[in-house]
Amino acid sequence: MKHNSVTRRLVATAAAVAIGTLGLAGCSNDDDNDNTSAVSSAVSGAVESGTSKAESAISSAKSEVADDDKKVELTAPDGAKVTLSGSIAAKYDSATEAQKADLGKPLIGPEAAGEGENGVVFQQFEGGVITAKDDDADTPAYITWGKIRDAWNVPRNEEGAPSPDGKGGSQGPLGVATSDETEKDGVKESTFEHGKITWTEATDKVEVTVDGKVVPTE
Repeated sequence: MKHNSVTRRLVATAAAVAIGTLGLAGCSNDDDNDNTSAVSSAVSGAVESGTSKAESAISSAKSEVADDDKKVELTAPDGAKVTLSGSIAAKYDSATEAQKADLGKPLIGPEAAGEGENGVVFQQFEGGVITAKDDDADTPAYITWGKIRDAWNVPRNEEGAPSPDGKGGSQGPLGVATSDETEKDGVKESTFEHGKITWTEATDKVEVTVDGKVVPTE
């Protein structure tokens, strides 16, 4: 109903402009037939233009709604259905087949998905986690896994040192992920709001950096 109203308003506006043109043409006594033909073309063109613009606006609105309502349905290890939405769904939908395979199936339960105290949303999988700063479909989300994820989840104090009273993951001093895992010369790296974590495959060494300072891993 809203889209039809938009179309009617745009067409009405176009017609009003054309009628105004007709009024001006009627002031002249010369070439009446030519004026009538020109006005007829103007009316037709204005209406078609208004309709085209309205249809374009409707198409754009439908596209935005589709993006906002994006959902992805997956199956948990126990066969339960899991529905991803917003930024998490958008990230999973855009992931490569290799990333999806490494992530595995989504986990369920109170600690498997939801929103943290800082507004960060997350979904845990068998092989990793997807996180984003909020649930808006346009908010970038990232995948974190492996040894880097393990080090990120270690409870740490504000300086980044491991502490049983500290916080881990996006709630900890490193903050939310700001990249997927990248690899260069055998070193894998994920960046976070306040630092980075690297893992060197050849030596199996993990290095955690918080606010520019290397801190103990665990």
